[in-house]
This record gives sequence, structure tokens and C-alpha cells, in this order.
Amino acid sequence: MKIAMIGTGYVGLVSGVCFSDFGHEVVCVDNNPDKVEMLERGEVPIYEPGLDDLMAKNVAAGRLSFSGDLAASVAGADAVFIAVGTPTRRGDGHADLTFVYAAAEEIGNAMSGYTVVVTKSTVPVGTNRQVKDIIEKTNPDAEFDVASNPEFLREGAAIDDFMRPDRVVVGVENETAGQVMNDVYRPLFLRDFPVVMMDLESAEMAKYAANAFLATKITFINEMAALCEKVGADIKQVAKGMGLDGRIGNKFLHAGPGYGGSCFPKDTSALARIGQEHAVPMQITETVIKVNNEVKRRMIDKIQDICGDSFNGKIIAVLGVTFKPNTDDMRDAPSLTIVPALVGGGAKVRVVDPQGRSEGEDLLPGVKWCNDAYKACCKADAVVILTEWNEFRALDLKRLAKKMASPNMADLRNIYSAKEAKRAGFENYVAVGR
Repeated sequence: MKIAMIGTGYVGLVSGVCFSDFGHEVVCVDNNPDKVEMLERGEVPIYEPGLDDLMAKNVAAGRLSFSGDLAASVAGADAVFIAVGTPTRRGDGHADLTFVYAAAEEIGNAMSGYTVVVTKSTVPVGTNRQVKDIIEKTNPDAEFDVASNPEFLREGAAIDDFMRPDRVVVGVENETAGQVMNDVYRPLFLRDFPVVMMDLESAEMAKYAANAFLATKITFINEMAALCEKVGADIKQVAKGMGLDGRIGNKFLHAGPGYGGSCFPKDTSALARIGQEHAVPMQITETVIKVNNEVKRRMIDKIQDICGDSFNGKIIAVLGVTFKPNTDDMRDAPSLTIVPALVGGGAKVRVVDPQGRSEGEDLLPGVKWCNDAYKACCKADAVVILTEWNEFRALDLKRLAKKMASPNMADLRNIYSAKEAKRAGFENYVAVGR
């Protein structure tokens, strides 16, 4: 099949590369000429393990190409995917659909022959019907159907999620569009991965419902962690006791400094707004947003406790600033709340992150970037673990403590234990929910 992928951001690029690995002829389109040139040189603008090799393989096979010419790329395509950004709109928290609608209009002008226009971007309920209306007005003679195909990719594990998904959700209006989407995902059908067909509105809603539920699990366990600290319980033991219940499951029950990233903050905010517009307040989701913000601020208090109630003049090493490991994504990361508070309080902050520096230098002014944890901790008054990168999971704690002026640790990912830290020479150790 011939596929055009509009947008080469995280979702568009990963999806386009993976579709080409399915054997389809894919062209990834972007209106940024510098980005297109970068991709044509074989350079990947995002960090995602394995993506560079998979991209190179399919370019070499002639199945994958990049272009800035949307019209030429869309003409003759069997399926055109819209994978542009839908950032949170300033002022009301709704998803900004400017780029989606602009893409729909351009696609309408460029289509030739029957085409299925597929929205891959995360969009509010009703957006696909708006896309259909825009295309019909732009090109009344166009032969097309629309489909909703929300993504469920985890950053850091996106290729595996695409190739071996829990499920693929597809919203269509008729069998013709459904058959095209079946052909697009044929390799998954043949390996018995579930491709679930439903109506447009249900597919759009499924994405928001899934992300809001996962954000709720994270926020719930973080609230339980705060209570555990007061009553003397251990949140890791509590989570284990909960997670072995098949009705609950053990995923997303790891206490920490709050959720961040490209999906949960944006999607919970959009879902809350959708509920308000339809007079069905999403009270649980609204509370999740509020509590998650409070969790991030509570982490600042933890760090302050081990610094003698003041950051002023203290040297603090921060290990990890991306919102999760195995990504360079800084969007809504807890570090964007916590690190500025340290700097604003007068601390001299040193940061280590395997992939976060390219984005973090602009987002975290006033910090010093270091190449490894031991260098960052030299003569430091405290070390804070914010992101659980593998290289931070097996640190030589004795060596780390000896390098510090005041060996204090705020382990905000519960990587270590109080016993380990004390044995290594740390004077103060705080974690989350323990």
C-alpha cells in the first residue's frame, strides 16, 4: 500500500518507519525543510531506542522516504495519516486542533482517487467528523472516508509497542474504510494481535479514557505514598499487595514525583475540558490533575528537609530530568517544577541526564550540566534522583557519599533503600512513601 504520513514528530515518525517495515511504501511529510533534510541524511530528530537503525533499513530498501511536498505525497496514496501536534491550547486547556484542520484542508486539495484519511493525532471527540467536513468543503468531488486510529506508544518502547501492541484501535464509518485499515495492519492481523474496529467517536474517546485512567493510577499511588509516610507503611509493599490482584494489576503503581510527558498532562486536561463542554464534569480527572501538581511541589519539600530547610548556597546534584528514562522528552517533566525551585531558592544545581541536555539547556536555565553522577556530586550537599535511568540504578553509593560535602539523598524514584544508603555513608536519605 502507499501511505503518506503527515507530520514527523514522535508519533508520525515512529508510525511511518514501522509501517514501512510492514512492507508498505511510506512517505513522511513535514513542512519544516530543515527537518526533512535532516531525515534524508539519516539523522533522527528524537531519541527513541532502535529507531535510527529501523529507519536506515527501510530507506535502504526503498520503502521509506521523506518530503516537504504534501500535495505530491498525498496524490495516489491509499491512506493518509494525520500525525501533527495537538498541544494544549492556552487559556482553556483544550487540545489545539489548528494543525489538524490545516492538514485536512491541504489533503483535500491534493487527493486523487479513493483515499482513507486517518487521524493518528490525539483529538477530542467529534474531530474526525470535522476533518470530513473540511475535506468535503475543500474538494466536493473527493472520494474518501475518514478513520480514527489513536496511538498508544510508550516513549522509550515505541517500536515494540507498534510491532507487538496490546491492541490497535480503529474507528471507521463503513466496511470499505475498514478493509483499507485491515490491509494497513495486515501483518498484525496475521500474528493475531487484536485490531479492534469501532465507530469514530468511540475510537477518539478510547484514547482519552485510557490515558486518564493510567494517570489516575499513578496519582492514586502517589497519594497513598504520602499517607504511608505518615503512618509508617512502605508504599512498595503496599503496591505489591495491590498489584497482585488481577483486577488491579501491578503496572503504573510506582510512587514517584508525579507524571509528565507528552500525553498524560495534555490528555487529562483535554478530557476535563471535553467534560465541561458537554456538562458532564470529569471530576476524577480534574482531581488527578490537581493532585499531580501537588505531588511535584511536595517533592520540593522533601529535598528541602535534607538540605536543612534552605537551598541557599547549597550544591545540589540532580540525576535525570527527562520525564522518564529512554527518552529525551522534557514535556511537563517533574524536573521543570522541581529544578527551578532549587535554583530560585539559591542552590547551585548540577544536572546529569543521558539524553535530556539538548532540550534541557533552554528549559532549565541557571544549572550546570555534568557528564556523570560522580562528577556532579563532588562536594555537593545533596543528590536528587528524579529519573530512573539504568545508569543511576547501580551507582557505587559509597564512592558517591565520599565525594559529597554532606552526603544527603532524595531518592524520588525509590531506586535504593534507607539501609543501602545508610550503609554507604549517607547521613540523610528520603524516598517516596517509605
